[in-house]
Amino acid sequence: MKVVWTREDDIRGGYYRPAFVHRVQVGVGGRGVPVAWDHVLVGQSIFAGTPLEAVVVRNGIDGTSVEGVAGSPYLEGVPARRVSLHSPRTAIPVQPWRSVGHSHTAFAMESAIDELAHAAGRDPLEYRLELLEDHPRHANALKLAAEEAGWGTAPPQGRARGLAVHESFGTVVAEVAEVSIEKGRIRVHSVTCAVDCGTVVNPLAVEAQMQGSVAFGLTAALHGKLTLIDGEVQESNFHDYEILRMFEMPSVAVHVVPSNAEMGGIGEPAVPPVAPAVANAVFALTGQRLRSLPLRLA
Repeated sequence: MKVVWTREDDIRGGYYRPAFVHRVQVGVGGRGVPVAWDHVLVGQSIFAGTPLEAVVVRNGIDGTSVEGVAGSPYLEGVPARRVSLHSPRTAIPVQPWRSVGHSHTAFAMESAIDELAHAAGRDPLEYRLELLEDHPRHANALKLAAEEAGWGTAPPQGRARGLAVHESFGTVVAEVAEVSIEKGRIRVHSVTCAVDCGTVVNPLAVEAQMQGSVAFGLTAALHGKLTLIDGEVQESNFHDYEILRMFEMPSVAVHVVPSNAEMGGIGEPAVPPVAPAVANAVFALTGQRLRSLPLRLA
């Protein structure tokens, strides 16, 4: 006998990605480079109360909650930096979501870096490259993605580009998203990816995972929202819990960075940069800074 939940039961009775809030305060010096960084994260631990708590949670800190912020290459050169975590417990059952903590920390970090670049009046690519001067894998991935996407040239009328780079699971992925606004909604036309995953065994598998990760990440960035009222999830199926449709799928170009680095993962690392790349492109196009997910225009 095979017993399978209905989709309604699955959406309303499953485990969920934990909600997180970030507060980032940055002090800058010459050329807008950070000299002080105070970063506070608030969100539920995915391992507290599970058999893995004793392994993953150390001194009250779930490492997956802060991965992507703690140890970020952007923070290594900041003289005064502090990362704080608060892990409230709620009745909502949570489990890991594809790319785990990186799914929200990449959005916070790459959005903040983009804001700092614009506040300093500097090109977002050039600004990142200065901060990542001692991190050639990140810099090389950024350069390749930007070059292949045509960064520095004018996009088609009514469109703009945004970029992001993030490392997770031993792999660095840079992405450039080209977007427009159609009938008040964000439309992503293309995503150019550069990936440094160390030694590549199967290039076609790398390309397929990157493409699938972009689709998966865009679903969350543009649509993925659940509403709880009195402890009950309101959405029930794909008519009110939308996923990316075929007509919304952008063209995805994948470029592998030649690398001698240790082999990294490829199934998850392309998810984290998608949302911030799109949000940064929306800012370049409209001047609206979108700081929450899913992305919604004012």
